[in-house]
Amino acid sequence: MRDIKEAYKDFPILQRQHHGHRLVYLDSGATTQMPQQVLDTVNDYIKHSNGNPHRGAHVLAIEASKAYEGARDTVQKFINAAHREEIVFTRNTTESLNLIANSYGMHHVKKGDKIVITVAEHHANLVTWQHVCQVTGATLEYMYLDDYGHLLPGEMDKIDEHTKILAFAHVSNVLGMSFPVEELIKRGHAVGATVVLDGAQSTPHQKIDVQALDCDFFVFSGHKMCASQGIGVMYAKRQFLEEMPPFLLGGDMIEYVQEQTTTFNEIPYKFEAGTPNAHGAVTLEAAIHYLEEFGMDQIQAYEHELISYVLPKIIAMPHVHVLGSHDPNEKHGVIAFTIDDVHPHDVAQILDSYGVCCRSGHHCAQPLGAYYEVPASCRLSMYVYTRKEDLDAFLEALKHVRPTMGFND
Repeated sequence: MRDIKEAYKDFPILQRQHHGHRLVYLDSGATTQMPQQVLDTVNDYIKHSNGNPHRGAHVLAIEASKAYEGARDTVQKFINAAHREEIVFTRNTTESLNLIANSYGMHHVKKGDKIVITVAEHHANLVTWQHVCQVTGATLEYMYLDDYGHLLPGEMDKIDEHTKILAFAHVSNVLGMSFPVEELIKRGHAVGATVVLDGAQSTPHQKIDVQALDCDFFVFSGHKMCASQGIGVMYAKRQFLEEMPPFLLGGDMIEYVQEQTTTFNEIPYKFEAGTPNAHGAVTLEAAIHYLEEFGMDQIQAYEHELISYVLPKIIAMPHVHVLGSHDPNEKHGVIAFTIDDVHPHDVAQILDSYGVCCRSGHHCAQPLGAYYEVPASCRLSMYVYTRKEDLDAFLEALKHVRPTMGFND
């Protein structure tokens, strides 16, 4: 097993300079960088095996099919799905959630039913259910949080016999916190609800076992775990996939087409219309193999070490306010914060002038911002290539924010 503290050497983009400073990338919650090993793998595939999977009997089509299906097998093992057919490739987490909402939600929710989510959800796991409720007449009900990001007492009681779908993030993309996942899933199943777990911010950082979690759906994106953009995964228990109608229609998801009728392909292919993103699948498989060189347990432990190092230092800075818990044990690679009297976009631009890349905005979680009366914030998010030196550079740059805006602290 490799030493994770050497991982940063694998990422060519981290060698560049920006505004005369070494580039410090702290926006991995938005998208991660790709190591040379992944770049080499996809480059080799494109140079030597580029073809259209499932379409043709020639050598390149066969090799492309093998690569694409091999990636599916690797994903199955990575999240411990019971069957390879339970892995559906999509463009990203957002498309996965839209697939679930349209192919499952629209057909299983009616007026008088409830869909329960948390107020901290990413828009992809909120607007989708909002739309399902608007179309079906069901009610969208929120579970609310205390000042530090924990579910308020009694909020889980909203999961009752009227609840048909319970959807929530495994790790919040703003608060960097997990909700009581096991208890929520058990409560959902106890009342007959289907549980959708958004794993976009958890899958890159910790070991995932969908069978142990016992969620009905699990979704994540490749670009948040060292793969390319444009490849995502929807896991679903086989019985759900068997009964769900397809979401997109066209090539590859069909079995036979007549002028007036069509029969659909077997799972998972009936959900993968059109030419698939084989390049993305290749990068996802390569990224998984890369992460497994370190082991997900080591990755999680290393990120906890980084959080434990930087979080107290941020909290101790005057005029800086951290969203959610201040306990490093409750944070998972993400810290969102505000600075008194300085707009987050200005904070991000000042940090950028020192070579530090952070996210600013509402982070696709506007209801959470409205609930906390914090319409925008800055967010630093780390990954395997983050070093304490990067966090030191961030902290040093942060000291210049208010003085640059004319405040004398």
